[in-house]
Amino acid sequence: MKMKFLLFSLSLLTVVSSTQAQRRGGRRVNTNDTIKSNYVPKELFEPLHYTDKGNEFHSANGEPGPKYWKQRVDYVLKANLDTTTHVLSGTENITYTNNSPDALSYLWVQLDQNTYKEDARSNFATGGGPSGQHTKGYELESVELSVAGKVQKANYAISDTRMQIRLPKDLAPNGGKINILIKYHYTVPANGNRTGHFKTKNGSTYEIAQWFPRMCVYDDTSGWDILPFLGSGEFYCEYGDIDYSVTLPSNMIVAGSGELVNPNEVLTPQQISRLAKARNSDKTVMIRTAAEAANHSSHQSAKPTLTWHFKMFNTRDVAFGASNAYIWDAARINLPGGKKSLSMSVYPVESDWGRSTEYLKGSIEYFSQKWFVYPYPVAINEAGHAGGMEYPGILFDGMGAKGEGLFSLIAHEIGHNWFPMIVGSDERRFAFMDEGFNTFIDIYASDVFNKGEYAPKRDGEYAPNKGNPADEIIPTIVDPNAPTIMTAADAVPGNYRHPVEYFKPAFGLVLLREQILGKDRFDYAFRNYIHKWAYKHPQPDDFFRSMESGAGEDLSWFWKGWFYNNYKLDLDIIDAKYVDNDAKKGLSVTIANKEKLPMPFWVEVFMNDGSKKRMQLPVETWIQTKAITFTIPTTSEVESVRLDPDAALPDINRANNVFKVK
Repeated sequence: MKMKFLLFSLSLLTVVSSTQAQRRGGRRVNTNDTIKSNYVPKELFEPLHYTDKGNEFHSANGEPGPKYWKQRVDYVLKANLDTTTHVLSGTENITYTNNSPDALSYLWVQLDQNTYKEDARSNFATGGGPSGQHTKGYELESVELSVAGKVQKANYAISDTRMQIRLPKDLAPNGGKINILIKYHYTVPANGNRTGHFKTKNGSTYEIAQWFPRMCVYDDTSGWDILPFLGSGEFYCEYGDIDYSVTLPSNMIVAGSGELVNPNEVLTPQQISRLAKARNSDKTVMIRTAAEAANHSSHQSAKPTLTWHFKMFNTRDVAFGASNAYIWDAARINLPGGKKSLSMSVYPVESDWGRSTEYLKGSIEYFSQKWFVYPYPVAINEAGHAGGMEYPGILFDGMGAKGEGLFSLIAHEIGHNWFPMIVGSDERRFAFMDEGFNTFIDIYASDVFNKGEYAPKRDGEYAPNKGNPADEIIPTIVDPNAPTIMTAADAVPGNYRHPVEYFKPAFGLVLLREQILGKDRFDYAFRNYIHKWAYKHPQPDDFFRSMESGAGEDLSWFWKGWFYNNYKLDLDIIDAKYVDNDAKKGLSVTIANKEKLPMPFWVEVFMNDGSKKRMQLPVETWIQTKAITFTIPTTSEVESVRLDPDAALPDINRANNVFKVK
């Protein structure tokens, strides 16, 4: 039977609140007092007390204030990779600019490679004690300071993965500069966490990340970010320009963040010609074929080593891959405003990665059109053992991934270039601001890539059982041991990491976009948040305030229920009957909220003649009461009433969402 479908706005309905309704002669009697419910309106609708008032640095509207500042860090790095001993030796010159209003008497530096030391605190973070391979971490040969051209030894102290440099004189505020000169080496771990080396059929591959001492963030929220690197919580870095050079055997290919500035010195004429073709091609162009990868001499120089020189501007980090076994291909990325970039993939012959560059190109083009233009000249997908790890302009993805799994992996990892590479949030404290936001934008990337070839997104990050996300998130919400979204990354147990850091915040943004705000209001506010905080350091309050101001909605009830707590939703149709037993006078419906989370919701009425009537009630339905009774105009008999007919809400008990009208 062909169904008729009508939408009714709330203004067309007779709505009676079950509490608080005022009449001229006194208060209406609450007819729903006997309904049992865990819902307490005042807990959700009292004003949200942000951690601080808006100020000159973080405005009350969620945007950077007129006196917002951030530090600047520029690096010049020179590294040598010994592929026999697996030792990386390096020198770095850090130019640190103190843009804060504070005079700094000491500086903090991240030493991530120390996480591989046998006594590292990361060995104990999960309660298991030291295990697996160990190295000596960073072995510092010298640490010096250069102030106004005068070089002196630095006074420093190392504590696990951090180094404090105690300055002989305070670094002046509002633009004071100092240079830190470090000479170091470390052993690259085999198959390490996010970095390492391994063998493939045609040779060895290195995935090199967290490979140089990096400055800790100093911000206006926490001061120095001195959390140790424990492995699970990721990174928080300052922005600047990075100039780096890598010297290694001449038969190896290096794929690195940023732009290769000396191609004529390290590439063959044929590779240079093929790259030029790829820059003008939407089809993938082979730069180094499988046959050439098997023949190591195809890239062999007369010199035993070559130095690859890269530059990357306005970035928070760089990483690189190196191998004599890489197949290499590339294609043009078309960006808004006529801008171009280059999508590249490097991978061993074992990988089924023929579409990797296509996947990377498609994801970047979508994210650039929808949210913010990709800012870098190159994007690289590198195949290895890191599984799925992101750095500015380069991804380390699992070499065994293929098909839909490879697309999902690429879309997610390159999406991290928006969160947190462009919007520079603190991953170690607030994982949801990178993993959750990134998973959210991935959902829509899956919908549009190649006309939905891999849609809808259903993977380990989002609805892993490939069902309805609103249903699949419920086990996490009802689990009394589940952490909240606001839990620090390192405090989230491994079995909760994807549900809490990826899935729940991503689905929360879907609820905001598709059920609470609507797509237009959400997209405008979210895009504004990205543009205002690009290359800056937003805090959770900045995001919450920005979405409220940009969309024009008080969302304190949602932040409290979904982000700060794991509140449950259970909407229940208590009763549905004709007014005065006459279908022509309308249908009186009573709906209760049985649990602590309120939500706006849809109600759908199925008529006996096959037609439908649908209406949406706003979240204000629950601002004073746990239950509501309202009348839906009808002219004929009703078969049933259904709550949340699209099953879009995370209702923990759908059995009470349908009511048969007698």
